[in-house]
Amino acid sequence: MSYIADRKPHAVVTPYPAQGHVTPMFQLAKLLNLRGFHITFVHTEYNYKRMLKSRGANALDGLPDFRFETIPDGLPPLENDDVTQPVPATFDSIRKNFLQPFCDLLHKLNHSASQGLIPPPTCLVSDGCMSFAAQAAQRFSLLSVICWTSSACSFLSAMTFPTMVDKGLAPLKDESYRTNGFLDSKVDWIPGMENFRLKDMYAFLWTTDPNDVILQFFVEFANTIDKNSIILFNTFDELEKDVLNALFSIFPSVYPIGPFSLLLNQSPHHHLESLGYNLWKENTECVDWLESQKPGSVIYVNFGSITVMSAEQMLEFAWGLANSKKPFLWIVRPDLVVGGSVILSSEFVNETRDRSLIASWCPQEKVLNHPSVGGFLTHGGWNSTVESFCAGVPMLCWPFFADQPINCRYMCNEWEIGIEIDRNAKREEVEKVVNELMVGEKGKKMREKTMQLKKIAEETTRPGGRSYMSLDKAIKEMLLKQKTSFD
Repeated sequence: MSYIADRKPHAVVTPYPAQGHVTPMFQLAKLLNLRGFHITFVHTEYNYKRMLKSRGANALDGLPDFRFETIPDGLPPLENDDVTQPVPATFDSIRKNFLQPFCDLLHKLNHSASQGLIPPPTCLVSDGCMSFAAQAAQRFSLLSVICWTSSACSFLSAMTFPTMVDKGLAPLKDESYRTNGFLDSKVDWIPGMENFRLKDMYAFLWTTDPNDVILQFFVEFANTIDKNSIILFNTFDELEKDVLNALFSIFPSVYPIGPFSLLLNQSPHHHLESLGYNLWKENTECVDWLESQKPGSVIYVNFGSITVMSAEQMLEFAWGLANSKKPFLWIVRPDLVVGGSVILSSEFVNETRDRSLIASWCPQEKVLNHPSVGGFLTHGGWNSTVESFCAGVPMLCWPFFADQPINCRYMCNEWEIGIEIDRNAKREEVEKVVNELMVGEKGKKMREKTMQLKKIAEETTRPGGRSYMSLDKAIKEMLLKQKTSFD
């Protein structure tokens, strides 16, 4: 039977071009493929090259029903081509440069479909930050599905940007508002987020520039989102109950179907296992090194793919870790320090040589699930947060930007599985909280709470669990609406 005759559903999946978005979108693409969808996964040309560099020349050859395509990103070349591109410039380019090349790609896919080579595209599954996809879906009469790669709470927070501006809460009037207590103002008018302060919301609100590209992006996003969109979340009912209830009352088709990684675990040894998604080359030595450490003894440190810090802050973290006397595995990207490479003194190296490993990137889920890892010092990105509690590992959180303050508020105050670290943390504080996490009474209680959350996450993604059933319902709605669009 030809593809056209059997009308196999074909999802064109498009992540925002950064590691923290590629990871969950790739997991979702696998989940859809395992349930019968033909997948076209769309990288930017820049990230496609990075993927080949990190994973090998044949890494993206794909499979008959899981293929890769690229579009240009409209950004100038970087001196270092193995880093995440600047966030403001990327958001600006998404608004201005992505729609036409994406439509050109859809024309190309339709041409291949007309020749019977692939099924015709039936839906666009786009990262919430890829705002052009809704226009493309309209042009091609395709179903538009949004995947919000962060928490449901961050989505609700993003929807408040126009109101924040109208109320005069954003942008900030001047730099002094960052430190004069203004960010401690209560934000008690958002359903499901009653105990939040301004500092717990999206860090993108804290700009002093009314023309800030990202501020304008999210105002536009909130004002133009189609309320009838199917919206998928990498979260689950029990994790964000109040916020999800608020979203259910606004959007008719909200589906919490996470954690994606645990849903994938329900299909072990599948044909997609060889397809990876890391944009940096993974250091497998990390896992070997963990084998030599005692159970629960290692603090794992990774500030994600975008966070940057000053050389001074880097030193405070380094000596805080050294002075804690705990074994640590620290992922240090080449671009972690602003304006220069990372240089750690020979004194630090000698002090920590026997109980530390520093690497440039690693298979994070494997590391977090290793028995030797007892704690995670993180920036609090959503993937890291979810992966950590799914592994039963409590956290220290140093939020940097974007949704990280929101996630930090949840892990430290709502779920009680984390401790926040001050933005300008000194080595004494770092040493203190590392010890509190690893051997203190508070750390012990956090570990118990994290294990409870892990158990709930596992239950909700098993057959019959709420996330598992929510995914089934989402796919049924997608297939029904695709059929309507197709006919």
